[in-house]
Amino acid sequence: MSLLRSLRLFLDARTVSLPAGSLRLQSPQPRHTFHAASWLSASSSSKELLMKLRQKTGYSFVNCKKALETCGGDLKKAEIWLHKQAQKEGWSKATKLSGRKTKEGLIGLLQEGNTTVLVEVNCETDFVSRNLKFQQLVQQVALGTMLHCRSLKDQLSTYSKGFLNSSELSGLPAGPDRERSLKDQLALAIGKLGENMTLKRAAWVKVPSGFYVGSYVHGAMHSPSLHNLVLGKYGALVICETPEQKANLEDLGRRLGQHVVGMAPLSVGSLDDEPGGEAETKMLSQPYLLDPSITLGQYVQPHGVSVVDFVRFECGELEEAIEAE
Repeated sequence: MSLLRSLRLFLDARTVSLPAGSLRLQSPQPRHTFHAASWLSASSSSKELLMKLRQKTGYSFVNCKKALETCGGDLKKAEIWLHKQAQKEGWSKATKLSGRKTKEGLIGLLQEGNTTVLVEVNCETDFVSRNLKFQQLVQQVALGTMLHCRSLKDQLSTYSKGFLNSSELSGLPAGPDRERSLKDQLALAIGKLGENMTLKRAAWVKVPSGFYVGSYVHGAMHSPSLHNLVLGKYGALVICETPEQKANLEDLGRRLGQHVVGMAPLSVGSLDDEPGGEAETKMLSQPYLLDPSITLGQYVQPHGVSVVDFVRFECGELEEAIEAE
């Protein structure tokens, strides 16, 4: 009896120990370790892609992550997807903000060879006008205007001058690839900065040999990425005829531009105009800004150049004129 009881106890013990042993053999620890290592590797790769996409596009961490998830980790497709989404959001925001007044902004002046352009881009606040992204938009508009001017095939015997209104400016290509228009770049900037903006106007001047374009921008600051682009609140171009190459034309042109900005003439006039009365709006008969004891004509004459035309932009002046009416 004791033998049978001992045998039964032995069998019972084996029956209990087998499941326990099998549980130990089925422990998930090795599989758990394998999955952890795989996840860490994937996480490291994802972070690297996120960093690359953010550095390349400048979009937020959340948007870059969503782009990579949507495009299956393909960096190039994610970049295209981000730009398309930004364009959609920009147009949506631009539509919502379109009624807001845009009195602030910047004048941009760009000179390359015998061609000079002056552009005005407006925004709602001076704070945004000092933002790098807004300044880059002004740069794109100036470059787009320069490309347009260079594309005009004309044989210059004298200077040529042209203007572009807001609609004409918006339709210009944003670069030589012609893939996007300046209107597209405007929508992107509105989407990023959250203010209404307008591409107000542009002017361009091309001159042949024997002419010189003087320029001045008030409150000037240079573009961080395009050294010959100057930004400010007022800008002027003064076209001079020079029978022969003169020294110090740059300094003379700057002083003439200062006068146009400060005195706001409406026409050039002539050296024969008498000062006073209606002649006060004529450039050559106005008191010279830097020496009111003489007229501008009296200042220019000894330099051997003739002032033939000018362009003056004041940021926000068109908006103020519309309100006054």
